Amino acid sequence: MNRREAIERTALILGYAISAPAIMGILNGCKATPDLAFKPVFLTEEQARLISELCEIIIPKTDTPGAKEAGVPAFIDTMLKDVYDQQGKDKFIAGLNSFNDEAKKAAGSDFVDLDPEKQVDFFKSVHDTAIAGVKSGEIKDRPFVLTVKELTCLGFFTSEPGATQVLQYEAVPGAYHGCVPLAAVGKTWATS
Repeated sequence: MNRREAIERTALILGYAISAPAIMGILNGCKATPDLAFKPVFLTEEQARLISELCEIIIPKTDTPGAKEAGVPAFIDTMLKDVYDQQGKDKFIAGLNSFNDEAKKAAGSDFVDLDPEKQVDFFKSVHDTAIAGVKSGEIKDRPFVLTVKELTCLGFFTSEPGATQVLQYEAVPGAYHGCVPLAAVGKTWATS
């Protein structure tokens, strides 16, 4: 069943009580704004939504929690507010705005309004360009996408789900066993 059929059937069930603007919005592909799981203290709500989507692309939810569920966007917001100096804050916000402007130019819409597949494709293209630029020496400053990636990984692997469900975690370590092959351990260890 396509979207048009679903709307028609819903309208029949509701006795054609759906308004014309609501139908047009659905047909034009309008979607709800992604919810925020936290109240930003440094970022605006729009910026926080963008950061949330970027974090979830970097570490998506699988059989373990993703970056959003682990609270990484709130971690980044707090880091910006409490740790970054004014120059670092300004650079981060400029990079965030530039990233969204590039998405508008490339896809004709704000990044958070793109389909998930287009979000991933756009992020991957910007990320790959940044990596290539850093490797070749063309880019001297750390690109925005790599800063977000670094903060996302830091926030995720220091969160409870990241440290206990993805990394191995032992609250009170036992005996020290040096030079154990990774294959024998299974995965890397979290630090506490």
